[in-house]
Amino acid sequence: MAIQPQKKDGVSRIHMDDPLAVVIFSQAMTDFFLSYPKKDKPIIICIGTDRSTGDSLGPLTGWRLLSLLDGMGIEIYGTVENPVHATNLAEHLTLLEQKTATHPIIAVDACLGQISSVGTILLEQAPLKPGAGLKKMLPGVGDFSISGVVNVGGFMEFQVLQNTRLNTVLKMAQIIANSIYLSINRR
Repeated sequence: MAIQPQKKDGVSRIHMDDPLAVVIFSQAMTDFFLSYPKKDKPIIICIGTDRSTGDSLGPLTGWRLLSLLDGMGIEIYGTVENPVHATNLAEHLTLLEQKTATHPIIAVDACLGQISSVGTILLEQAPLKPGAGLKKMLPGVGDFSISGVVNVGGFMEFQVLQNTRLNTVLKMAQIIANSIYLSINRR
């Protein structure tokens, strides 16, 4: 019997404190890949900034993936050194436009949610909506979206992102990066 993440409305969910988080999450990603028509190597876009602890999930994940996927020919956009964020997202999407027909795009970003959801990682076979929690109107990104609920939303979101625990963000980035690595190696 395979271990499955919690699923609700087509979204797979796993908490970062689950001891099998990487195993379960990577299997859910592999299942998505196997059922998806685009079969070229995935392109990964990690969205966020290194200037805000809560919004650094994407760049930290991208930074970790650089070493994990080194030599595999996987394109990674959005790292601590070269983040993809609200002001340069459209530029990156324009650069990738021709590749989106055959390469599955994985988008990673932080999000805010209910207190009971903090620490939950979400995987959905749908575009990511970056900046939605901060009322930004940005284009949807990706074929697959991975979101990590880093803190509580609903009030003073900018302040909440600045005061998010780095431990939470680092644990989630590690789980997401390791899960992507395992899933790509299973394809």
